[in-house]
Amino acid sequence: MIEPVYRAADDRYQSGMTYRRAGRSGIFLPAISLGLWHNFGDVDTLADSKRKLHHAFDCGINHFDLANNYGPSDGSAEETFGRVMKTSLAPYRDELFISTKAGHDMWPGPYGTWGSRKSLMASLDQSLRRMNLEYVDIFYSHRYDPGTPLEETMQALVDIVRQGKALYVGISKYPPEAARRAYEYLREHDVPCLLYQGRYNLFNTEPADLHILEQARENGAGFIAFSPLAQGLLTNRYLEGIPADSRIARGGFLKASALTDETLAKIRALNDIALQRGQTLAEMAIAWLLKDDWVTSVIVGASSVAQLDDNLKALQHTDFSEEELQQITSVLTGV
Repeated sequence: MIEPVYRAADDRYQSGMTYRRAGRSGIFLPAISLGLWHNFGDVDTLADSKRKLHHAFDCGINHFDLANNYGPSDGSAEETFGRVMKTSLAPYRDELFISTKAGHDMWPGPYGTWGSRKSLMASLDQSLRRMNLEYVDIFYSHRYDPGTPLEETMQALVDIVRQGKALYVGISKYPPEAARRAYEYLREHDVPCLLYQGRYNLFNTEPADLHILEQARENGAGFIAFSPLAQGLLTNRYLEGIPADSRIARGGFLKASALTDETLAKIRALNDIALQRGQTLAEMAIAWLLKDDWVTSVIVGASSVAQLDDNLKALQHTDFSEEELQQITSVLTGV
């Protein structure tokens, strides 16, 4: 059967999506972005991946977040995206904001990981080939490399922009002092850091606690949050224990040890607050991140179109009363 030609929904920018400016820049990101960390690798079917990417764009999600080692297997999420880009999304390239990163383990040897100039340059060249792109909209140093001079890593980012392989650059998961030096170096070389990507959710408030959000704003950068649902803990999946088809049961990054009795009690209490708000726990967790403009965008994953639609419902109710915020704080702190 011949697959019909994809045409994006005419009302994709009137579908309820909102767009937020990243710091002091011309970057506007959808409040919810689609991440390809899981569910888009070569272990997943191309048809399902294409369906989710098309649906996301039809709903106004024009930012797709990738990294060199996303999959599994490593690199396969970029290859999947490249196939979809070539066959259906290419006519919309100027509407899309595409990111990738380098810094975690990708290939053997000392240049297949961390943040050397050679590693970053080689990785981005590979990523562009896999994704069928001439450039990415933003390229991130995926993590701080304590073994490489920060100036080398940052100069590589500067040169990547000047070579036209990325329009903007960002940093991810940098500790505050390294981030301060990165912001300073990039600003002095006229290629400002415009996005900081960090893990941020109700169970991990480090970006707020360590003033990373404030630091990004002071330096004219936006903040984009990943893992908003704590890899599924902040959903209704674990209210009654560990389902057989869950991430914990399948193994991987999320371990059974994460679901302690204390954590389960917090999940159930947060779920009660969400129900009072007329939301699922997942919707409330995403809405909590979007409650103010400290966060430019929230990156969600999607194992299905239905799951993506559920996450998008968070946009319908991002306001919190003082009482609700106090209830949430009380649950999280036990006070």
